[in-house]
Amino acid sequence: QMQVAESGGGSVQAGGSLRLSCTASGQTFHGYAVGWFRQAPGKQREEVSCINYSGGFKRYLDSVKGRFTISREDAMIVVNLQMDNLEPEDTAEYYCAVNEYDWCSDSTWRYWGQGTRVTVSS
Repeated sequence: QMQVAESGGGSVQAGGSLRLSCTASGQTFHGYAVGWFRQAPGKQREEVSCINYSGGFKRYLDSVKGRFTISREDAMIVVNLQMDNLEPEDTAEYYCAVNEYDWCSDSTWRYWGQGTRVTVSS
């Protein structure tokens, strides 16, 4: 059974940066796509970014393109989300999820972390 944990959240001013990490335990991320999601108060959860099993495919929410970068570490137990030029609209609880498949398939997110809070002030 895989466990997933997020880290790296915090409070920053607009224009600042944060690096979120998603760490696997119990087994590695090998062979699975991994995604980052966020949910702001009163809003629906949305996918921010996804990376496939090899790292050769990445997709981003339109509003974060050019500002956020997803990456996998070679050890296959950490997926990072580098967030630059943060905006107040990025304030949310951020979650990491592991897909049932090796590609970024919708609606097949199997393992979820508990979330990490990101707050961006203007």
